[in-house]
Amino acid sequence: MYIPYIVIAAIVLILLFNFFHVLREYERAVVFTLGRFWKVKGPGLIIIVPLIQQIVRVQLRTVVMDIPPQDVISRDNVSVRVNAVVYFRVIDAERAVIQVEDYFAAVNQLAQTTLRSVLGQHELDEMLAERTKLNTDIQKILDEHTEAWGIKIGMVEIKQIDLNESMIRAIAQQAEAERGRRAKVIHADGELQASQKLAEAAKILAQEPQALQLRYLQTLSNIGEEKNTTIVFPIPIDFISTFIKK
Repeated sequence: MYIPYIVIAAIVLILLFNFFHVLREYERAVVFTLGRFWKVKGPGLIIIVPLIQQIVRVQLRTVVMDIPPQDVISRDNVSVRVNAVVYFRVIDAERAVIQVEDYFAAVNQLAQTTLRSVLGQHELDEMLAERTKLNTDIQKILDEHTEAWGIKIGMVEIKQIDLNESMIRAIAQQAEAERGRRAKVIHADGELQASQKLAEAAKILAQEPQALQLRYLQTLSNIGEEKNTTIVFPIPIDFISTFIKK
């Protein structure tokens, strides 16, 4: 007897439940009326006509998406595995729902292909040394493609570049050879500077014999300060001739 009333009450409650929707501050509702786009509503309390209107909720918060490791062959034919992270957010809820079926999956796939494409144009040394520039290049390309979807790419960060063991050993050998080359260059520069200074000193001493004698006496004084039992030292002919002339 009361069953029809209970059913009617349940239907009314369900309709009322679908009539009112509460959206958080970071949410928007894309409203469709009989399948046609009407407007974007929210946040707060919104009213939707059941069976006539439908909504699609969209979050405007920044999404952090991991890009799975990608096999990349660099321009100098080195195979590496690279993974990255992409930060993006929806800035136009209408386009994010209407222009692309699943914007999250679309951004993920586009990021993977762009990562391989951009890194494949650079050599391994550039990948390791110019990571900031590569991040910026990938971010710009992604941002240009996702603008039509109402998506803003905030930042792209390459997390890790993995090399195989043979390539790691080759890089280590190259670094060691580079350090050896720099050490030889520094040593040669030091020898050149020292020879130049010695040549300048020799010219000065040649012009002033008294300076040569003072330098010789200073050297003897330095030797005398050491506790040596026997000291053998040469006497320059010029030094003796100075005293003979006197």
